[in-house]
Amino acid sequence: MTVLDDLLTRLRDRDAVIGVVGLGYVGLPLSRRYCEVGYRVVGFDIAPDKVRRLNDGKSLIEHIPDADIATMRQSGFEATTDFSRAAECDALILCVPTPLNKYREPDLSFVVNTVESLVPHMRPGQVMALESTTYPGTTDEELGPRIAARGLTIGETAFLVYSPEREDPGNAHFSTRSIPKVCGGATPACLKAGVALYDQVIDQVVPVSSTRAAELTKLLENIHRAVNIGLVNEMKIVADRMGIDIHEVIAAAATKPFGFVPYQPGPGLGGHCIPIDPFYLTWKAREYGVHTRFIELAGEVNSAMPDYVVAKVTAALNDRQKSVRGSRILVLGIAYKKNVDDMRESPSVVLMEKLRDLGAEVAYSDPHVPVFPPMREHHFDLESVAADAATLGRWDCVLIATDHDKFDYDVIRDHASLIVDARGRYRDPLPHVVKA
Repeated sequence: MTVLDDLLTRLRDRDAVIGVVGLGYVGLPLSRRYCEVGYRVVGFDIAPDKVRRLNDGKSLIEHIPDADIATMRQSGFEATTDFSRAAECDALILCVPTPLNKYREPDLSFVVNTVESLVPHMRPGQVMALESTTYPGTTDEELGPRIAARGLTIGETAFLVYSPEREDPGNAHFSTRSIPKVCGGATPACLKAGVALYDQVIDQVVPVSSTRAAELTKLLENIHRAVNIGLVNEMKIVADRMGIDIHEVIAAAATKPFGFVPYQPGPGLGGHCIPIDPFYLTWKAREYGVHTRFIELAGEVNSAMPDYVVAKVTAALNDRQKSVRGSRILVLGIAYKKNVDDMRESPSVVLMEKLRDLGAEVAYSDPHVPVFPPMREHHFDLESVAADAATLGRWDCVLIATDHDKFDYDVIRDHASLIVDARGRYRDPLPHVVKA
């Protein structure tokens, strides 16, 4: 039996040990899914507090209850900061961040540091899968040589695949199991290992010809959204100047049964993928002498939306003979999208910073984020405040930045003196509601 045959057998018999590296919004749901079907899972993370909480049966993510973590623990799940335990695993799945640096260039430090922490403990018969969003060539150029330097031969004694994450936190219509999984291998043997790794836990695995094709697939998915959101954000500005409600227009256009997909405007892009992924492709495209003008233009439009919203707040306060400086502004919703606690790249935080820099006294209300969490680039020492009938009148302006369903929009409408609505919650004209 070859090394590959032995690995395939272990994966298909669910005797393999699965190592998931990075226990955030991608890695934790994936770990849960592998536990559900009977694999033993070792979760790796560099944050001791995360590891401690998970081993105590406590969840790190709002939409995964503590009871699920307790069930995982009963099935053998264990979290650790000890990367030497990678030797125990038959599969190592990397779910680590791929942010941008201050020059808006790809920052692969999390991926590279993770691989370099794992490689000294790798052994023949393992498959490594990268799920982090990145530019085409990352798996071949960054992971492959490091594995080979360990003395392992990719496609013979070690197997390397790229399979992009497709998590959508808060979406009740899709789960880790039901979202099709794209997978590309460094070699045909690697692809076999990757398909065997995922087809036990995902309903549909979609094989592609290479890791680079899989990497570009993920970028296309998110750039598609970024470009279309950029389009509708620009249309919002045009419609506003013309005195037309863009949300009415989108709803009417969406009645066309073909050739139109509705996208909603907002105060900017959020989440780990859509604000970042276009820059990964534009950076890599320059290596091939290609200037991605269309993608970059959409990025410029989307990046400008927080300034557009701040200008709306400023004008609305001016109309009431108030300046931003000294005004008390309550931001409703600081997660990047509705009904989740995920704050990665949230435009709400950018709005808070811009308003604070202009001299406003800024607070926030978010039922999903009770305390402003530590973030790499943003710092607020704040806790969520109530947005109810007794308190709304205290604010000079209430800015709807993320439209969680838990907010009572009737109460907000009736008790806030000024509302700047960046999410289109109020469709009827109201004298104290400004659409942004």
